Amino acid sequence: MSAELEKLELEAFSLSQQQRAFLADRLLSSLDGDVLNDVDIAWIVEAEYRYKEYKEGKRQGIAAQDVFAEADRMLK
Repeated sequence: MSAELEKLELEAFSLSQQQRAFLADRLLSSLDGDVLNDVDIAWIVEAEYRYKEYKEGKRQGIAAQDVFAEADRMLK
């Protein structure tokens, strides 16, 4: 492993759990191939499940401003 990559790895590990998850998702999204298909499918299944629950009144909606505020808080 190059010194530059080792430095980058150390910096990445110093991030919060949420920041590392976001970074990991961005890195995986940059790859081509079957690796993303399973992840993409899992997210689609989860989104459809949550939408179905919302439509059935089993899940409350969340205001966009609250979602973005929480995302900002998690990334700080």
